[in-house]
Parts: sequence; C-alpha cells; structure tokens
Amino acid sequence: MMTERSRVAWADVAKGVCILLVVLWHVLMKHYLQIHWHIGGQVKGAWGTFGEQLLPLRMPLFFAVSGYFAVRAVRRTWPEVLRTKVAKFYYLYVLWLIIHTAILAFVPDFGTESADGPLKFVAQLFITPSNLWYLYALALYFVIARATRRVPPWVMLGLAFLLSATASAGLVAVPGDRAGVYQNLVFFLAGLYGKTVIDKLAAEASWLRLAIIAVPYAVLLGVVAFFDAKTWFGLWPVVSGVAIILGVTAAGLVTRWSGLTNALTSVGRRTLPIYVLHMPLLALLHAALVKPLSTAGSTIQVVAQIVEPVVLTAFLAWLCLFLYKYLPKALFELPFGLGISRSAAPSHRRTSPLSSR
Repeated sequence: MMTERSRVAWADVAKGVCILLVVLWHVLMKHYLQIHWHIGGQVKGAWGTFGEQLLPLRMPLFFAVSGYFAVRAVRRTWPEVLRTKVAKFYYLYVLWLIIHTAILAFVPDFGTESADGPLKFVAQLFITPSNLWYLYALALYFVIARATRRVPPWVMLGLAFLLSATASAGLVAVPGDRAGVYQNLVFFLAGLYGKTVIDKLAAEASWLRLAIIAVPYAVLLGVVAFFDAKTWFGLWPVVSGVAIILGVTAAGLVTRWSGLTNALTSVGRRTLPIYVLHMPLLALLHAALVKPLSTAGSTIQVVAQIVEPVVLTAFLAWLCLFLYKYLPKALFELPFGLGISRSAAPSHRRTSPLSSR
C-alpha cells in the first residue's frame, strides 16, 4: 500500500491543487468580482487575470488524473463499471443537483445556473448539466471508455480532440456547462491511455523541464489573450494539453517536500466533499458578505481586496472537509455498498471519494 501511495503521490497533489483552484475560481467569479470595490486600484483586475490564466489547467488536469486512475476500472465487466462508476457518479450528480437547487433557491441573485422550474431541472438532469458537471461527465466518460475499449487509442483521442476543438471554437451549441463535457473527454482519455507516459513524466520531473514547458504555455496564453484566440479551432485543447504536462511536472516536483505533499494529498484524497459542498456554501457566504464588504471603509477594502480570495478559498475548503466528517456517508457514496467493486472492497475506504481507482 505504501508503494502505491508513493507512486501516485503526485496525482493526489495534482488533485488537491486542482480542487483548490476550482474553489478559488468560483470565489473570484461569483463573489469577489461582484463586490463594489470603491477604492479602485489594479488588485481586482490582477486577481481576475490570475484566475483566467489557470483556466486551461484546472479541469483538464483534473480529468487527466481521473483518466489515469480509471485504467483498471475500465477493464472490469460492464455490470461492474455500470454499478461502481456510472451509477455512482450519476447518483451523486442527481443527489447533489437536488440539494444545490434547494439551497440556491434561497439566494436567487447568486451568479450560478440553478433550476428555477421543473423543465430546467429536467434539462440539467439529462441535457445541460449544472455546476456539478464534473460528476455528470465522469459517468458519461466511463460509458464511452468501456464501450470503446477495443478501439485504437489514437482513433478515440483524435475524435475526442475534434470534439474538444469544435466545442471550444463555438461551432456547436454549448449552453451552460455543456461545453466542459465536450471539451474534457480528450483529457480523460489521455490520462487513461497515457498512464505509463504520465508516470514517467512525474517521476523524471526537474526544474529545467518545468521551465522549458512553462515557456510555450506562457506564449500560448499570450496568443490567446492578445488575439482573443480561445475560439481558434484546436488551439484551446492544445493549450490545455501543455498545461497538463506542466501540471504533472510541477506535481512531481512538489512531492519532494514532504510537508507540502502531505497537506496537498490530504486535500487531494478528499476532493468530492469540497467539490459538491463549496458552491452552496459560497452562495450563502456571498449573500452575507457582499453588502458589508461593498460598503466597508477604505482600510478594510484595501486588505480584503488583497487577501479575501485566498482566505475565503481556504475557509471554504476547511469547512467542506469539516462538514464531511459529520454528514451521512450516503451523500458521498452509492448507498448499500453498491458503488464498491468486489475486488477492491477491503481497501475502498483508503481511497479518495473522487478517485477512479
């Protein structure tokens, strides 16, 4: 067990960083940038720009790691895959969609999509997923990966790349969070098919390689920003692919510091409660904080404008994990043990709730 944990420490580090960046992005877009900052200055714009630069990294790397952990699961029989992966993730999606819809109804001005009627709720269930779309996408991706197990990987990667490029170029309708579902299949499959390559990339990480990869990533981000080129056909999945390589390399380097590794892997192995809980909690915190912060004095605003995104992100992550200890486990697993593979049953409690291992 220790050998396996050491081998995949970089992946748990990557997951931990990704989920914190997801929370930070939502804090910025749905709360921080909605505050009336009457003091002016460049800090607000800097935070927004920082968040945008990490868009190609957050979810693509998250899905690549999910695919990396899905190798053994996809080799199981159809009944096992449908029960332990597809049913599990879709059950969690439906359950938390109901919870989110109920809570967000009390904060209608919060800037995220929520169902305001039965038709929209049904649409979120089956057609255009909500902000919980990662769970929806995982259920779908496992079906695709299992059904195409005998198709050559290069064919599936090519088709998934075309789908991602088409969606990011705006050539198909992508309302709500449907764009993320279309764009990230290629990264899930890249993690699934490229496990050996990714292991080597993480194991052989070096500062020189990190610097070499960072240069084209920065150049591509500059092209996207300067030419507003996110919709150039094929550019966005390429940028995200470079970001994944950069992220895996950085995660491999982080594992050389035991203290930082332990902290991030602790988060990375418990990403599910943070993912499903942080949005409704953020909505309630936003409702409580937006007016006081918007009307606060200059001194408070100066401090809050600099530190609030980090402080609120850390507090939300802590609060989610705190609540996770006391909430019913049926909120995070398929009930009655149905989501546990028979072969993995003895050790299932030692893996991350969002892990595809």
